[in-house]
Amino acid sequence: MVHKKPTQPTKPAAKSRRESNVERSAYFARREAAKVLKSVLQGDANRRAVGSIKTLVYSPTIRNKKATFALVCQTLKYLPIIKDVMEIANVLNSKWKRQAELMYIITYDILFGQDASLTGDPEKYLILRKGPLQSALAKILVKKGAKRIEDLMAQYQIYDVKKPRYVRVNTLKMDVETAMFELGKENAVQKDDMIPDLLVLPPGTDLHNHPLVTDGSVFMQGKASSMVAVALGPKPGWEVIDACAAPGNKTVHVAALMKGEGKIVACELNKDRVKRLEHTAKLAGATNVEVLHENFLNLNPEDQLYSKVRAILLDPSCSGSGTVADRLDYLLPSHTSGDGGDESRLVKLAAFQKKALTHALSFPSVERVVYSTCSVHQIENEDVVKSVLPVAASHGFQLSTPFPQWARRGLPVVEGSQHLLRTDPVEDKEGFFIASFTRNTTHIPETSQKVERDIGLNNLKHEAVKRQHRQKKFVRSLPFTRLSRLYLYRNSMICRR
Repeated sequence: MVHKKPTQPTKPAAKSRRESNVERSAYFARREAAKVLKSVLQGDANRRAVGSIKTLVYSPTIRNKKATFALVCQTLKYLPIIKDVMEIANVLNSKWKRQAELMYIITYDILFGQDASLTGDPEKYLILRKGPLQSALAKILVKKGAKRIEDLMAQYQIYDVKKPRYVRVNTLKMDVETAMFELGKENAVQKDDMIPDLLVLPPGTDLHNHPLVTDGSVFMQGKASSMVAVALGPKPGWEVIDACAAPGNKTVHVAALMKGEGKIVACELNKDRVKRLEHTAKLAGATNVEVLHENFLNLNPEDQLYSKVRAILLDPSCSGSGTVADRLDYLLPSHTSGDGGDESRLVKLAAFQKKALTHALSFPSVERVVYSTCSVHQIENEDVVKSVLPVAASHGFQLSTPFPQWARRGLPVVEGSQHLLRTDPVEDKEGFFIASFTRNTTHIPETSQKVERDIGLNNLKHEAVKRQHRQKKFVRSLPFTRLSRLYLYRNSMICRR
């Protein structure tokens, strides 16, 4: 009897398991990407982003970061076409419109990505309508006179800007030399020539999952952004206000410069951004940061809570026009539609910026105020500074010069423009603006003098009352007899001698 050799199903089973794992990973990546995409699109529509695309993707809640990041970026890149395709194909009913972001991502995978591992009910729904989707795309190509997808996408393309990877060492947790040694194991590392705790790595260096990043020992922060806290120059033990603090990179940089001593009141109005700010402070080990869920404009400068504040960092909401490439904002609908820097929006932003800067200059005990934006627009920078100069002078403030060795200064449209600092989005790979106001120490506002006088008088009155109370208590403790009179008379004569 001939025995047949049994077949071995091991390899096909293993292959099936690998495919199953790939499908499961892709399934969850699409859902994580949909959450990020929803947050990004809502923030862009409201002109109030919770964070940049990178910040949202690389938050601790996202597990499959690389796949999620790729899906979000690619879907945003093709989003104008995807929306047109879905509208022409008329594939979304009311049920699926509630999951629009997920449907955008799945459509990207079907038309431009890889649809081999599309599992899930929304995926199956769109796969059944693949024909109408492809037909709609073909109609758009004909209408636009494009032969290829690349031709159709040409108007949305932005050339990749190669910029160094900057890493700021969090000196609350690690010294610069140790960070250089650890990062140097895998990359070329050198110190920045201006910022003492800033390191420079080659362009494209991916550190998002590096242990030093995940435990808060170092922060991926651009050079211009790192210049702001250094320009403020807070001392250990000071009390400082960070007026518009989230996501908190500048806040914890200030905390590090203060060596974790003193107090930083970090204001943030948006609830979601407050959570991000709290996470950043905790990650950095910045125990001297007190997060305040409040509008900075609602803080009363005369309140005793802020009577010892000596510095204010004001980095308010702005157009973000200087960091478009770095933040990947050029992928957002507001930029691809051409309204990323529309005049009406800039006017509204500038109005808030003027109000916030004027408010910062009104705190009686403040000696330094630094105003910064990541904008290239004059209306948000020099024009804001020009509008508050009279108020600043009335409070004893004058412009000072941060980083005198830096060549690029403010536009010559305001008196004292040589004190203002600009970075160029082309030459420096990001566009920032910094204005530093320093109060003349001989100039103390009347309100501040009054507070100090009142505090001093109250202390003197308190001490006088205490002394009087002790004297009365001493006298009353003796029975008022002939003997006590003699005792008091004898003591008084001794004192006179």
